[in-house]
Amino acid sequence: MSHTILFVQPGACPETRTYCDYESINECIESVCRSYEEYLKRRKPKKSTITYEISQLFDFIDRLKDICCLVYQKTTKTYAPFNKEWIKSKLYELLRGSAHSA
Repeated sequence: MSHTILFVQPGACPETRTYCDYESINECIESVCRSYEEYLKRRKPKKSTITYEISQLFDFIDRLKDICCLVYQKTTKTYAPFNKEWIKSKLYELLRGSAHSA
């Protein structure tokens, strides 16, 4: 488990910046999925189930002004930065694993 801090800036205004911290990379990546699902629910509140393609999730991430992670590195006792593309690759791994176990 690596402590992970997620930084998100959805809009152009710096006031839209937020951050959350997680006990693991996986928790962080799952929260990105949940954020997208909550966004979809707000857009279509009458739908009882939410379904989406990974490409739609990636488009959502690409529309964010900024999203990145800092992940704690035990060996150096520092945080390493990871960008939007890294987050998308972790999302792909998570969702691919979920599809195989379903």
